[in-house]
Amino acid sequence: MRLEDDIRGMPIQQIYKRDGSLVPFDRFKILRAIHKSFMEVGEGSVELSEKLCNQVIDILENNFPSDIPAVEEIQDTIERTLINDGHNNIAQAFVVYRQKRKEIREKQECGLIENIPYKNIWNGLIWSLDHSCETINKLNAHIKNGTYPQLVKDAEGVYEQELDKIVANILKKRDVIRMIIVSGPSSSGKTTTTERLAEKLKTHNIELVKLTVDNYFKGLNSYLKDGHGDYDFEGPEALDLPLINEHLAKLIKGETIQVPRYDFKTGYREKGTDPLRIKENQFILIDSHFGLYDKLTESIPTNFKFGLYLETLCQLRMSNGRFVRWTDIRMLRRMIRDMQYRAYDPKKTAGHWHYVRRGELKNLIPYITKANYIVNTSLPYELPILKHKLFKYFPDIIQAYKDDQGRQDAYIRAQRVYDLLSTIEIWSDESVVPQQSLLREFIGGGIYH
Repeated sequence: MRLEDDIRGMPIQQIYKRDGSLVPFDRFKILRAIHKSFMEVGEGSVELSEKLCNQVIDILENNFPSDIPAVEEIQDTIERTLINDGHNNIAQAFVVYRQKRKEIREKQECGLIENIPYKNIWNGLIWSLDHSCETINKLNAHIKNGTYPQLVKDAEGVYEQELDKIVANILKKRDVIRMIIVSGPSSSGKTTTTERLAEKLKTHNIELVKLTVDNYFKGLNSYLKDGHGDYDFEGPEALDLPLINEHLAKLIKGETIQVPRYDFKTGYREKGTDPLRIKENQFILIDSHFGLYDKLTESIPTNFKFGLYLETLCQLRMSNGRFVRWTDIRMLRRMIRDMQYRAYDPKKTAGHWHYVRRGELKNLIPYITKANYIVNTSLPYELPILKHKLFKYFPDIIQAYKDDQGRQDAYIRAQRVYDLLSTIEIWSDESVVPQQSLLREFIGGGIYH
């Protein structure tokens, strides 16, 4: 008997796909799924697969005499049939098969192709076109015409909708998830996103227990310096990975851990620690740009994790027709944050940025495909405010690196950003930015810390 045997005249003529559309019933897809599950564990035969396939169809015909079954109902029936027939190991292989297929669908829904989230980029561009802010000239026009505050409100609304979508996805898997990871490059808005998600999930009786990975940085004496005396702490190796995994494994078991404290101003851990444990209705939450890096959470099973990847997918065109670089926006955010919270002047941030980019390309970009959801954290209105905060520093930054042959990357970057900001109108009234806004994470004045 061949797997391709065609049968006709089945009472079930159609099924519902996951998107609600009707398609013709295909017996062979059931047969193939069962047979693949047997092949995964090196057991079974075509005849046994045929037998089980017929049992599944019999159940469907009896349970759905007048209704049309859905794909998920058919897959549930396959799983139960395998178990009832004594093939528990095959049923487990089928569960794994379903999960793999689901992950593929989710990646396709994200529009993720070769680590580039094209669907998110496209949606961002369409939104900018609809709100007349896809070019710098049009962004400036909002300031000149007095419509800038409305643009801020609309952009914040989009971010709110994204958070609601994420929560909906998490709720679908709440019985399995034990950890939520918010990952993304430097200054992509991880801290605010985790705080906002925690608030929303709490309304569904889900509490997030945050493990701050930054507390696991090693002391400065553990890092190497380059020829300029600059520390490289932008790779996951800068974190105490064994201790993180030890603590995560204990948290999953319900044990109490002692979280270290790291002082960014001194570059070393403090002597004190903070106790932390999770309860039954709690998830571990990690916000780290290395969050999706395999070795960071390797002590936790994959199906226990729900990963987010954040990026400033800005779709703003300059006068030369090119789009503003995402990394330049994030560098501006980080320059402000470093000034306010880490005693780091803007010149040093600009000079250190090559480490940031190197770490992102090596340790972040390759892991985008592991995310369950990709979030665009670009705010179409933010450049006029960022200019107000930083523009005055750039002439000195450019001058400092202009003749430094070892830091030409910093000079080129600073000059490029200075030229960009020179074309943008300033907005100095920060009161238009809501206190819960992601931008407050950098400019200050927000409700999150």
